Amino acid sequence: MTIPHLQANARCEDVVATVEASGGVILDGAVSSEFMDQLAAELRPWIEKTPTGIDEFEGRRTRRTGGLIARSARCRELLMNPLVLGSANRILGRATSLQVNATQAITIAPGEPAQVIHRDQWAFDMYPFARDYQVIVNAIWAMTDFTARNGATRVVPGSHAFEDKLRFTEADTVPAEMTRGSVFLYPGTTYHGGGANRSDTNRTGISLSYSASWLRQEENQYLAVPLDIARTLPEELLRLMGYQRGAYALGYVDDLRDPMEFVRPDLAKRGMAR
Repeated sequence: MTIPHLQANARCEDVVATVEASGGVILDGAVSSEFMDQLAAELRPWIEKTPTGIDEFEGRRTRRTGGLIARSARCRELLMNPLVLGSANRILGRATSLQVNATQAITIAPGEPAQVIHRDQWAFDMYPFARDYQVIVNAIWAMTDFTARNGATRVVPGSHAFEDKLRFTEADTVPAEMTRGSVFLYPGTTYHGGGANRSDTNRTGISLSYSASWLRQEENQYLAVPLDIARTLPEELLRLMGYQRGAYALGYVDDLRDPMEFVRPDLAKRGMAR
């Protein structure tokens, strides 16, 4: 079984159906190479300052650069991509709303071995969610080409339907090979891991994940994005970052105030209703 590909102008319904059938989909050429040039220029100084990981899971030759909403206007555009965001909303449709879970530029350097195969939803303290209830959707955007040789994400196709806490090796996986500007979309139940980089160049992917709004975010957006920057962002992105109630009575401030009041008082809502 291979990872299916769709064109970037695919219908949202087809993207979701493909993810539900296969555990993931690659949308070819979702943004232009010129867009990725601009993104790379915005992130280059931040990536260069990022230390490598401290263990095998983080990757001792891998840099994980976060805080992308504050650091990159192009990353904000990727987060709000209509097809990706629309698909994520449908995949997580049993939750009242979704939120930004984490933002990372993941740069795998030559010589990095393959990452352990895992599920993204294990981040939530290995909680055994119901098998038919998705809580995370991840979009990995190719800032460089993704190849089997340079560390393309390794995936166990169809594994979104498997039992939890299984163990796999690199031999059980296939590479999510895609061209620069494409995006690999998959749910938190799909078993995957970063590939080994056996090339002589870096492989960089932009990982932008979304989660159900009743879960704690992996990356704390309220601290990662300073208020002076947050106040310049559009309402839709602010609410996606978490400046809204995640469901009835979840996330209000003191006297039932809307969290939006702290960044954009003009957009605040009264009471606990969203």
